Amino acid sequence: MTEAELKKHLEAAEKSPKQIAAAVSGLPEKTLRYKPAPNKWSILEILAHLADMEILYAYRIRQMLADKKPVIAPIDQDDWARNLGYMETPPAELVALYGLNRHHNLRLLRRLKPGDLDKGAFHPEYKKTVTVAEMVERMGGHGANHLEQIERLKKEADER
Repeated sequence: MTEAELKKHLEAAEKSPKQIAAAVSGLPEKTLRYKPAPNKWSILEILAHLADMEILYAYRIRQMLADKKPVIAPIDQDDWARNLGYMETPPAELVALYGLNRHHNLRLLRRLKPGDLDKGAFHPEYKKTVTVAEMVERMGGHGANHLEQIERLKKEADER
C-alpha cells in the first residue's frame, strides 16, 4: 500500500462516524427498528455492528502489531447481533462508541512505522495471513457500505 493509498483509506475511515451520525440523527424509533425481513438487520442493529466491529478492528490490529504469530478468532456477525442485545442499546450511545473507538484506532494507525502495514495475523476462515494494510482498507470502506444500507432502510421504512 502506498502512502497516498494509506492516506485515502484513513481519511475515508475518519469521515465515516460523522456521516453515520448525520444519517441517523433524529430518526424516529420506528425507522431505527424497521427490518426489511426477519433475517435482515435494522438501522439500530447496523449501529451496534459498527460499534462492535470497531472494537474488533482495534483488537485485531493490535494483535498484528504487537504479538508474535497472532491468529484471528473468527466471528459470526449474525450471532453477535442476535446474542449481544443489539436492539437494546440506545442509538446515540452506539454512534458515540463507534466514533470514539474509530478515533482511537486512527490515532494508532497514523503512528505506524514503515513495515507495520505488512504485519499480519493468520485468519482461519480465509486460510491466509491478513495484514494491517488490508485491515486499514476494510476500515476505510466498512462504514460507507453500511451508510448506503442505512439510507436504503430509511427510504423503505418511510414507504411503509
